[in-house]
Amino acid sequence: MRVDGVEVSVEGAGSKAIVMIHGWPDTHRLWDAQVDALKERYRCVRFTLPGFDLSGPKRAYSLDEVLETIRHAVEHACPGERITLLLHDWGCFFGYQFAMRHPELVERVIGVDIGDAGSRQHRAELGLRGMLMVLGYQVWLALAWRIGGSIGDAMARWMARAIRCPTDSRAVGSQMGYPYAMRWLGAAGGLKRLKVFKPEVPMLYIYGERKPFMFHSRDWAGRLAGRPGSLVLGLPTGHWVMIGRRREFNDTLLAWLSETEKHPPAGSAAI
Repeated sequence: MRVDGVEVSVEGAGSKAIVMIHGWPDTHRLWDAQVDALKERYRCVRFTLPGFDLSGPKRAYSLDEVLETIRHAVEHACPGERITLLLHDWGCFFGYQFAMRHPELVERVIGVDIGDAGSRQHRAELGLRGMLMVLGYQVWLALAWRIGGSIGDAMARWMARAIRCPTDSRAVGSQMGYPYAMRWLGAAGGLKRLKVFKPEVPMLYIYGERKPFMFHSRDWAGRLAGRPGSLVLGLPTGHWVMIGRRREFNDTLLAWLSETEKHPPAGSAAI
């Protein structure tokens, strides 16, 4: 089906749906291995974020536009259901904001490698060196988006190789960087007055341990791990955990999904 100009695919069987949202510089194909692992028990719903399809026009989509596309995709593919979100990178950012705006649609959340990134506690743990590293790659990609064309594409592909992104660099384009332009250049209205995600539902958080810095604070992860029905797990790999440790990642997904269905927490409170 097509929703707001975005192609939404649904694969698999089962009474429950898992909606998968990728980040930079990926597409819906990021989740191929997870669909293969989950589709016998769940309906897997996925799509490429607006603006990330290189065959489409280059433009920045506002936060409200992206969240409305997610809502429409969920309502069309999973009418009357509460869904599980499976999120990575910018998919976490958009998915977390969606979960806070539409709690009636979200039953569980699986976040991959992005926790309370940007919070006061996270910035304090990053320190000056970490904050400069974050600033460096994000502003680079924001500028690549602004420059565009062959130069902007070359900048985006260079960064993808520099941070060891497993995505084929030929599939990377500068137009995928508009979320960074939103943050640093104010594109499409920018990102203002955002709230740090405080999950109200069971959450699985899986992160890569082999990175120059983390995208969560120890305090946030510790409080999440103490909540009924939630789990925090670090694996010895980088940012793309679902690729670097595919088997462990998929096994953890299946086990946690099964456990939270057999023993749902009696009540949930924000961390």
